[in-house]
Amino acid sequence: MTPRRRPADRLVRSYVITDGRAQPSRNTLDLVTLLIATDDLPLTGLNPEKRRLMELCRPGALSVAEVAGHLGLPVGVTKVLTADLMDSGHIVTRAPIPAARPTDARILQEVLDGLRARL
Repeated sequence: MTPRRRPADRLVRSYVITDGRAQPSRNTLDLVTLLIATDDLPLTGLNPEKRRLMELCRPGALSVAEVAGHLGLPVGVTKVLTADLMDSGHIVTRAPIPAARPTDARILQEVLDGLRARL
């Protein structure tokens, strides 16, 4: 009987995927940074993980955390891959849209009063 392989047995070591680097070339990536793939550069020459990252981001923006989850890679490895793709122009990033802050009720009341005065 053949022993059953565990998922960890099939994984490529992180240092192989990142060419031995542990830190990304840019320190601007956060878990919620949105990644957007560019369409104008070919995917030839990219390793399988970078190619898959590009395929994930082509339909729309995904966060670093989402990409790491889909790829099944640690966030640190995903950041290294993403930084490489940013350096080559394959990926652009955008900060997430900040949550709306609660507004001051006094300001809203003044706006309402101003609108009523115009009517």
